Amino acid sequence: MTDMGAFQEAVTAWAAGGPGAPAQELATRLSVETVVLLEGRSDVAAVNALAERRGRDLAAEGVAVLSIDGAMSVGRYAGLLGAPGLGLRLTGLCDEAEHPYYARGFERAGAAREGIFVCAADLEDELIRALGVDRVEELVREQGEFRPLRTFLRQPAQQGRAPQQQYRRFFGTKKGRKIHYGRVLVEALDPDRVPAPLDGLLAGL
Repeated sequence: MTDMGAFQEAVTAWAAGGPGAPAQELATRLSVETVVLLEGRSDVAAVNALAERRGRDLAAEGVAVLSIDGAMSVGRYAGLLGAPGLGLRLTGLCDEAEHPYYARGFERAGAAREGIFVCAADLEDELIRALGVDRVEELVREQGEFRPLRTFLRQPAQQGRAPQQQYRRFFGTKKGRKIHYGRVLVEALDPDRVPAPLDGLLAGL
């Protein structure tokens, strides 16, 4: 496990009611200055992939990219890591529907709302639109998953749905698939086609 992975685990345990000392000690040892609060691990994969493409080592820059496992947890994490807790700078990326949770959590933690970057539906939706459905299908083929995709698309529940919605649902149908494609989709982006919320988040770090 990487040091930042250990920090993620320590913070998660702290948010669940465990001791805060391990997270505080790791934050000091790793010189963490900024924490990126993301709804899930697929978002973490996407942010890290874009940082790598741009030649950045976020951990070396004192940036911890953390999954909070759902937007409703943002207030707890923000309170522990922001001004009321460790005093770290907070930023994040969320879905439009979950933005109120982030706005309240950041406000209570004394963090700037300008540090919240909002996706129209979710990050997968932003990435699919940026790449185009045809390119996403090519990527699924390259990953050896075209047969599962075809099976999924034949399901009655998928009939009548827009292709973009179908792919979003497909990525969430198998454990680990959404995380995997979070990286795959970002790595396939043209440099000038990075979705604005993701681009803005990285530019602000």
